[in-house]
Formats: sequence, C-alpha cells, structure tokens
Amino acid sequence: MNNLLCEKLNIAYPIIQAPMAGVSTPEMAAAVTNAGALGSISVGASTPAQAESMIKKTRNLTAGPFNVNVFCHARPERNEAQEKAWIERFRDVFERYDAVLPAALEEIYTTFHQNDAMAELLLETAPAVVSFHFGVPPERLVREFKNRGIITIATATSVSEARLIESAGIDFVVAQGVEAGGHRGIFEPGQEDEQLSTFTLVQALRKRCALPVIGAGGIMDGAGIAAMMKLGTTGVQMGTAFVLCPESAANEAYRQALKNEQAVSTVMTSAISGRPARCVSNDFCKLTRELPGEYIPPYPLTYSLGKLLATAAAAKGAHGFGAQWAGQGVTLAREMPAAKLIQTLVTEWQDV
Repeated sequence: MNNLLCEKLNIAYPIIQAPMAGVSTPEMAAAVTNAGALGSISVGASTPAQAESMIKKTRNLTAGPFNVNVFCHARPERNEAQEKAWIERFRDVFERYDAVLPAALEEIYTTFHQNDAMAELLLETAPAVVSFHFGVPPERLVREFKNRGIITIATATSVSEARLIESAGIDFVVAQGVEAGGHRGIFEPGQEDEQLSTFTLVQALRKRCALPVIGAGGIMDGAGIAAMMKLGTTGVQMGTAFVLCPESAANEAYRQALKNEQAVSTVMTSAISGRPARCVSNDFCKLTRELPGEYIPPYPLTYSLGKLLATAAAAKGAHGFGAQWAGQGVTLAREMPAAKLIQTLVTEWQDV
C-alpha cells in the first residue's frame, strides 16, 4: 500500500497487532507478520533472558518485521502503611480460597528506565520496531535505536503526552482512546485522565502533533479500520480483536469471560494492577469498585497481590479475579487464527 507505516516497515497492511503482555506470543506475532501486518510481543513483564528467548522464537517463526514493546513506568514510591492496609483489605478473600495472605507487596516488573540489560538486548537483537508504553525513554536511547535502524513507536492518551513523544524523537505515536482494553498508556496515573475517545484523540493529535498517528481503541473490524484511515491515521493498532485467536496466551477462563454476555460491560479499574486498565466487569472489579483511588498502591505493587489472589481463586474454581483485559468492542471479537483474522479485516476494509 502507498502508506507511510507500510513503507517504513515493508508490510502490506497498516495494521498492528497490539503487544499485549501476557496475551501476545511469538506464535501470534509471527502469524500476523506473515499475513502482511505487524505482529508484536511485549517484554514489559519479562526479564532480559525471557525477552531474548521470545525475540529469538519470533525470529525463528518469521523473516518479517515485528514489534517489541517495553514499559516505561516510573518506579513506585513505597508507602508502608498504604501497602499494609491494602493487603489487609483482602484477608477475608484469601481465607475464602484457603490462600496465604502475602506479607508484603513486591515490585514484580522492572521498568525500562535504567534497565541497561534490556536496552542492550534490544540494541543487539535490533527488532524492526521497539514501542513504549507508560512513557518514553531518554532521547539518547531513542537516538541509539535509530542508529541501529529500529523504528520507534510510543503510546499517548493526550496531546501533551504526544508532544513529549515527539520531542523525544519517536517515529510514530499511537493515539490510545479510552475505549481500548488493557492498561492506559497514561504517563502519570496520578494526574487527571482526559479520557478522550479514539475518534477525538486522533483528530486532536493530527491537528496539534507533527508525528504520523496510529489509531487504537475500539477498532474491531474492517469498518473501524476504514473509519480511522479516513480520519488521516497512518495505521491502526488492535488488541482485543486478537485475544480469542488460538495463538493467544489467554487461558480458557479469560476466553470464556470475553464470550460471556456480561463482557458488554467493561470498566476502567486501577485495583487489579495499580494503574488504570479496562477490564471485563468481573468479580475482582466488583469487589473493589467502591474503594477510593488513594487506597490503591502504585503499579506494579498492587499487581503482585492481584496475581496471587487470581491464582488462589482459580485453584478453587473461581475465575473472576484475573486480569481479563478487554476493550469496549469486545463483543465483536472473533475466534479465528490470527492470519485469517488479518485476511478478514483486510477484506472487510476493502469492501467498505
């Protein structure tokens, strides 16, 4: 296609499979890339050794370009009283599932900031694309990626974030609307979230930012792609649309939750991980719905307890405590191989 994203990456279609940590896999990324779009993996929740294994596996499955995503969140400020109070709030739930309450919250994921080993790995392996969520790395590192021929992409939820992305020298900006599933890419979760729709945010960034824009959030079919491209985006990023693909790492409970009628109701919650994220309205969301935001410890401390609770509950047959991330368009998700989904999306788009 005569399209900037396609030209830069030598892909046939300006469609990016979102790099969903815990859901995307080398198999999914390779299938999407081999079908002519851009597949993605996320190493935001991985050690450098795990990241290296994922990159090598993806390379073994495709000769085409793929995206590797990292998390650029600030390290959490510890508040012992807040953390202890948070743990204590879940005592009864842990006891209900015969699980041991954790003694402390843990920083289970390392931010890409100051993660020299991860940066060196990416510079050495040089994937076609490196993308950033929750912020951007220093300009120095962005220049090093560019010198290695790596295309860079970062997520923005507002015009101010997009301008920071532009000033850092990033190549493309993802306009993440409030409809999107999973974690908001917001840089400072303590600040007010404008919660702009994808439609509104794309237009704002097109007007007030010089970077080429990729639309993300609520895009589930060819008609959605056509609408975004008509607004002037250079491409789209789709995540929820791929969760039901067989190459996805989503477990059976997660898949069933997305196919359940209640999936039409998604909520934005910080209680699962410590950062705002859109999720199916499951048991965990209902349990924590009334808790004030100031009670919730920062990411990823909160996530350490959430994962323990989800595992304990699942062992007793209760599957509503997991991070069942989903966008507002989840009821339009289709269960088909990733390559077939790309072909279907392109056909629908061409028909429009």
